[in-house]
Amino acid sequence: PQGTLLDFGAGRGTFSRLMRARGYRVDCLDIDARYRDLLAAEGFATHAGLEGVPDASLDGVYLLNVLEHIEHDVDALGTLRPKLRPGGRIFIYVPAFQLLYSSMDRAIGHHRRYTKQRLARALAAAGFAVSARRYHDSLGFLAALLYKAVGDRGGRIDPAQIAFYDRVVFPVSRTLDAVVGAWFGKNVSAVGTRAS
Repeated sequence: PQGTLLDFGAGRGTFSRLMRARGYRVDCLDIDARYRDLLAAEGFATHAGLEGVPDASLDGVYLLNVLEHIEHDVDALGTLRPKLRPGGRIFIYVPAFQLLYSSMDRAIGHHRRYTKQRLARALAAAGFAVSARRYHDSLGFLAALLYKAVGDRGGRIDPAQIAFYDRVVFPVSRTLDAVVGAWFGKNVSAVGTRAS
C-alpha cells in the first residue's frame, strides 16, 4: 500500500473506499456501531476510539466535515497527533465562516464554523505545522448567505434544491474557486504536518 490512513469520522465509508481504491490501507473510526459493522464487513479495520490505534502508526489522518461536531476541537486534534508518524499529515475539511452559521448547523450538531485562520490556529495549538489552507465552494457561500437571509426554515433544505445545486451550480463554483478560493467559500480545508 501507499501508506496507512485513518478516516476519522468515517460514517458510511464513502471516502474510505475511494482512498482504498487509490492504494492506501484505510482504518475507519466512527462512534456509530452500525457504520463500524458495515465497514468491517467490507474488510476495513474499524475503531470506536483512538485507544486501538497504535502511536506513530499512521501516514495520514483525514477529517471530512467532522471537526465542527467536536466541542473541544483542539483537544481532539491533540489526541490525533501522536498517532501519526513523524512527517505524517492531517487533512481537515469543515464548514466555513461563522457568519453562515444557521439553524441547519444547530440541527445537525455543529458547534462552530471556521475561517482559514481559526482552523490554522487550532492545528498549531495541537502541535501541527500548517502547510496549506484554502476555501471551497465560493458560490455555496453566497447560497448559504441567501438561505440565512430569506429565512432558513428551521434547518430544512429541499432535496430537489440540493440535487440542482450539486448538478448545476457546484461545477461552476469549483471553477471559480481557482480564482477566489483564497478569500471565501462555504467550506475550508487545511493540511497539517506532525514534526519529528
